[in-house]
Amino acid sequence: MIIAIDGPAASGKGTLARRLAAYFGYHYLDTGLLYRAVARDCLELGHDLNDTRAVTTLACSLDPVRLDDAGLRAPGIGEAASIVAKIPEVRAALLEYQRSFANRLPGAILDGRDIGTVVCPDADAKIFVTASVEERAKRRFREYEAAGESPDMEKMLELIRARDARDAGRGAAPMRRAEDADLLDTTEMDIETAFDAAVGLIKRKIGQ
Repeated sequence: MIIAIDGPAASGKGTLARRLAAYFGYHYLDTGLLYRAVARDCLELGHDLNDTRAVTTLACSLDPVRLDDAGLRAPGIGEAASIVAKIPEVRAALLEYQRSFANRLPGAILDGRDIGTVVCPDADAKIFVTASVEERAKRRFREYEAAGESPDMEKMLELIRARDARDAGRGAAPMRRAEDADLLDTTEMDIETAFDAAVGLIKRKIGQ
C-alpha cells in the first residue's frame, strides 16, 4: 500500500502524514528531509547551492542515517533545500531511494511535492494538502518563534510566496496536484479535523 501526500510549505502535510502512518501502521518518509540533508551537506562543505556537479555528488552519496539530524528542521534549511531541489540531477539521484522506500511492506506513506505525480504516480491513494498563503505564513511564523527566532510576518509571507513560486515553477518535477489526488484544504482545520478528513479520504479511495 502506497499513500502519497503532497502540498506546499507549511500546509500541514508533514504532521498529517506522520499521524496517518502511525494510524495505518505504515512506514513514513518525509522526502523533504532528503533535500534538506543534501543542502545541509552542501553548506557544511562550503559549496554553492547552485553548483550542479557538487550538489549532485552529495545527493548520490547521501547517508540515510543522517536523516535523523535535528538540525534539518532548523529555520533556513528549508529555503536552501528548495534551491537544490530544483536541480534535475539531484532529483534523479534521490528518486531511486524514494521509490525503494515506497515499496516497503506492509505499506508506506511519503510526503513531498511530487510524490503523486513523479515518485509514485501509481500510489493507491493521493492527497494534495494545502492552505491559504496567509495561514501558512502564520504557521511558519509560529515555527520560527518556537525556535527562538524573531520573525517578521511580512517577511514570512514573502518567503512562502517565493517558495511556492520556486517549487511550482521548477522545470524538474514541479509541485502540482495529481489529477487523481483528493484536495484537502486545511486553512480552517486543526490537526484532528484534518486527520479525520484524511483518513476518510484514504479509506474511501482504497475501498475500506
